[in-house]
Amino acid sequence: MKHFVSPYNQSVDLKFPKKITVYDTTLRDGEQTPGVCLRTPEKLKIAKKLDELGIHQIEAGFPIVSNEEKRSVKAIVSEDLDADILVLSRTKKEDIDIAIDCGVDGIITFMATSDLHLKHKFRMTREEILNVCMKSIEHAKDHGMFVAFSAEDATRTDLDFLKEIYKKAEIYGADRVHIADTVGAISPQGMSYLVKELRSNLKAEIALHCHNDFGMALSNSISGLLAGANAVSTTVNGIGERAGNTPLEELVMALKIIYGVDLGFNITKFYELSRLVEDLTNIKIPENKPIVGRNVFRHESGIHVDAVLEEPLTYEPFLPELIGHQRRIVLGKHSGCRAVKAKLDECGINVTKDELCKIVKKVKREREEGKYINDKLFNQIVRSVRGPVDI
Repeated sequence: MKHFVSPYNQSVDLKFPKKITVYDTTLRDGEQTPGVCLRTPEKLKIAKKLDELGIHQIEAGFPIVSNEEKRSVKAIVSEDLDADILVLSRTKKEDIDIAIDCGVDGIITFMATSDLHLKHKFRMTREEILNVCMKSIEHAKDHGMFVAFSAEDATRTDLDFLKEIYKKAEIYGADRVHIADTVGAISPQGMSYLVKELRSNLKAEIALHCHNDFGMALSNSISGLLAGANAVSTTVNGIGERAGNTPLEELVMALKIIYGVDLGFNITKFYELSRLVEDLTNIKIPENKPIVGRNVFRHESGIHVDAVLEEPLTYEPFLPELIGHQRRIVLGKHSGCRAVKAKLDECGINVTKDELCKIVKKVKREREEGKYINDKLFNQIVRSVRGPVDI
């Protein structure tokens, strides 16, 4: 058995789209994390690893930003990956022309649509931005590209206007429209309502680009899919502007394990991919980060360790090997005899019952004094009880 989930899930009648597209924006929105700057070789490493995972689409960057960014996009395109390569572009002809020159499969062109943005950022009317957006979509479609139109701050945009601009985008040839929850301000219930309203008016694909300012990105993405959206934007480790985006690994594993929706990804690559992005961006993964955090498969509590050694699924939602992770028994103040015995067995050391009890007591005491029980300290503890050993 690889995993075991709540039987109550099966009693809920949930319908996901038959086809769900995941387009990863680690190389674009992820790189917009303050302090992150990826050079071409680094972007290539991440793109290749995403492709090994089996990602459907890679948003490779924003080529108008700089010559280096353009070189990076071209380099990724030249790898001839299985994933479709998309780039971000403003609703400007020069942006789209650069994307065309890069040889990408498609673009995501965007325009803010909320009255808040129109008033304070663009100083334009709704009618003016409608005209600008349609021209850019038309230009890209004239060059045979996949075109997605993203309404920035869509979740704070007047619904009637949002419906109007998405419908016109569809008429002008947009293959997909994106709901950008730009400041993560919508609720899962609100996302469900919004997607249903849009789906009743659109035939185009609907994508979700969720930010995590309130910790709702994953929930909003799943809620949107259940309501009729069929594409989701993600980043590895959930990096991105401010609080980040929907984490790729959390979305895929939640769909697979909790909801029984298998997107066909090579999930054994997740831990490796996560560490690669951590190293190249210098954004440390929290120890308790869902799915890929170091603590997810670490166990210290004696009660937990006893159960996990008997059956891992007692305190793990799935086996760590599924994603290339590994289990670790950590020694500390909550450790019991079985955890310490497992560590001794791992080291090939035999002890008497009395010696084991003494070692357990010393492990607890050392940890309570603020010392981390690494192999060196454990060696010292065992030596103090039974003489020289080699760990």
